[in-house]
Amino acid sequence: MTENFLQRRVIIPLVKLLRQGVTPEKLALSLALSAALAVIPAFGWSVWLCGLAGLAFGLNLPAMQAVNYVLYPAQVLMLLPFFRLGEKLFRAPHLPLSVSQIVSMGRANFWGAIRLLWNTTWHAVVVWALLAPFAVGLIYLVLLPVFRRVANRQSTAPPAAEAGVA
Repeated sequence: MTENFLQRRVIIPLVKLLRQGVTPEKLALSLALSAALAVIPAFGWSVWLCGLAGLAFGLNLPAMQAVNYVLYPAQVLMLLPFFRLGEKLFRAPHLPLSVSQIVSMGRANFWGAIRLLWNTTWHAVVVWALLAPFAVGLIYLVLLPVFRRVANRQSTAPPAAEAGVA
């Protein structure tokens, strides 16, 4: 089930992008940058940041937004670690909250939650901004050889093999 989903929703679309002429370098950068932007510890920003980065660097916007969408659970999971690291970096008081409490606060009083979490959030964003370039570099370095290998296979494969005919 997972393998079929991964094949249909991730691998095949990426191979199609490479066949359409997206370079391995651009695709690796699109995915690496969007993965880092997707986990920013400020809800609602990642969509805009992915769009702006994609336009600024001429990257693949659909691939970037797909990664952003898929990594939304990771953004939620990374929220508290970024909050805690921000508290340590800025020697700020510990705010004893869980993700579910933060979501409940936002639903009950959105602007009140923003006011209460303002310092904690910007501290977390600073930590994210310090770590994100390393994450982009690492993800890029992992993905680039994979995409180059796939692109080379696609360019050397006979037309019948590309169409799935054995």
